[in-house]
Amino acid sequence: MDIPERVLQGDRLALARLLTWLENDQPRGRAALDALFPHTGKSHIIGVTGPSGSGKSSLVNRLALQLAQADGSQPARRVAVLAMDPSSPFSGGALLGDRVRMRDLMECPEIFIRSMASRGALGGLARAAGELVLALEAAGFDIILVETVGAGQSEVDIARLAHTTLVVEAPGLGDDIQAAKAGILEIADILVVNKSDKSGAESAAHTLAAMLEIGAELKAETSAPQAAWKVPVQLTSALNREGMVSLAAAIHEHFTWLNASGEWERRAQARLEDLFNRLLRERLYEDWQRSQPQANLSEALQSLRKRETSPYSLIERLFS
Repeated sequence: MDIPERVLQGDRLALARLLTWLENDQPRGRAALDALFPHTGKSHIIGVTGPSGSGKSSLVNRLALQLAQADGSQPARRVAVLAMDPSSPFSGGALLGDRVRMRDLMECPEIFIRSMASRGALGGLARAAGELVLALEAAGFDIILVETVGAGQSEVDIARLAHTTLVVEAPGLGDDIQAAKAGILEIADILVVNKSDKSGAESAAHTLAAMLEIGAELKAETSAPQAAWKVPVQLTSALNREGMVSLAAAIHEHFTWLNASGEWERRAQARLEDLFNRLLRERLYEDWQRSQPQANLSEALQSLRKRETSPYSLIERLFS
């Protein structure tokens, strides 16, 4: 039995192997994902982003457990966690790793965890994150939680990957300033003020809610009327396991809105187009690079380093 068949049958060892192939950009990984592609598109992808120190990892831990369990309105669900970790400067691998980060989740059979090295990628996401998400979709997970590095870079990438984007803040991090600087209010579907057991949490939540209100008014003045989503602000304490039921309910409410408004399909199509465009750019560059004599490229780069030729002129010359 080959890897795609085993993944479809729920074989987690086969899934882990496929994820490694995709992360390392191996041809056999692309071939397997090609066979699995028709089985994708049904998972609810939830992005979790925010600055370092906001408690994203602890929140994802508690949220995964909450989403996996059955409640009055939802059956038990299969949850995958894809966590971007800072890269080792020596190996390029994930520094923290699955078992160190989320030991609590290991005992839950409904949850699958995978750490992925960011390898210096901007946007808090690794280059192959989109492909790994497709593999997890094909494996039949109902919900896929994707946690970014949160290294202070622009993290709009996660909003382009996810159906629902959670932006996590915490008291004492300069919440209003950070949110405004990072453009976080533009990408958030749900704002989470974590560490609500600390002083200043409610104040931070009120400040963010006020900023959202102002942003919504400005958007209403410049946009056509539509059934827009109103971004909620949720208070949580991952440490004390508080606010998880309410946060899970807000996520389900956004899921319902996505489907009713047609936004689910629009975001899904945009995600696939982004992936296609990236793969096309990479393939065209690789093919072009292979077609160029190494001596020509070395000479061109030497001219650039000496500032004898600008990047624009150099590109025109190489393509002439």
